[in-house]
Amino acid sequence: MKSRLVASAAISALVLLGATGCTFITPQSTEVQYSASDGVNVSDSDGPIDVRNAFIVANEDGSVGNFVAAVVNPTTEKATLTMTIDGLDPFTVSVPAGKTVSFGADEEPLRIEDLDTMPGATIEIHFQSGDGAGTKTEVPVLDGALPYYADLVPSATKSTPTPEPVPSDTAAPAPSE
Repeated sequence: MKSRLVASAAISALVLLGATGCTFITPQSTEVQYSASDGVNVSDSDGPIDVRNAFIVANEDGSVGNFVAAVVNPTTEKATLTMTIDGLDPFTVSVPAGKTVSFGADEEPLRIEDLDTMPGATIEIHFQSGDGAGTKTEVPVLDGALPYYADLVPSATKSTPTPEPVPSDTAAPAPSE
């Protein structure tokens, strides 16, 4: 009788271990960090600026695109972000201290002429801020098929160049007492 009890306890332990043992060797998916949106997040470990939800919305033939992202400067000083795509002139964006510049929301998206990347692909962009070496990241190129991206699709015609977007870092004066 005792041997039956021990045998059933051993079998129960083996069944329990077999049914739950996968969690000992399989990584938990909730521990994996990822961008929970269409774009990618870029953190330059050497530089002060972070880029959130970066993506490009291109026209049908991929010749022109609009760079859309939130560029975050959590520091107490104005900082500059340089974005470089092979074969194209670099883009430079200045972000005031403690501010976020949202291209495609609060600011016009950055127009990329001669993109030469079809929607559905990715393009490598080098993001560099501060004195660091920067980070290369594959950024997705999307189209305007989704209604919330339809307004971000660039026209194929070239427009006159616009000056570098620099948001104002001045606030309204505080009332005096």
